[in-house]
Amino acid sequence: MHVLGTLANPHRMRILATLAGGRSYVSQLARTLGIGRALLQVHLRKLESAGLVTAQPELSPDGKAMKFYEVNPFAFHLTPRSISDAARTLSAAEAPQGREDHSR
Repeated sequence: MHVLGTLANPHRMRILATLAGGRSYVSQLARTLGIGRALLQVHLRKLESAGLVTAQPELSPDGKAMKFYEVNPFAFHLTPRSISDAARTLSAAEAPQGREDHSR
């Protein structure tokens, strides 16, 4: 379950919690959360990839392009099995690539 891996990061949880209060744009989110825009954009892309948020470009009154983010409605039914599957997927993704375990 890709969503559980995405939500495992505390920054992404804070972003979702903030956006639950209403849509916002990157600069405003960065100020509210106290994190840099570059790091925020990385987390927003991951949230968008998981289908948790949607981005909508808009023009400000002065003609400046702004990207607004909002939370997509979601609900997940967690079971011990879905959590176990997600943990296995996360463990496999975090394992060093191209190395064999010789600790046995």
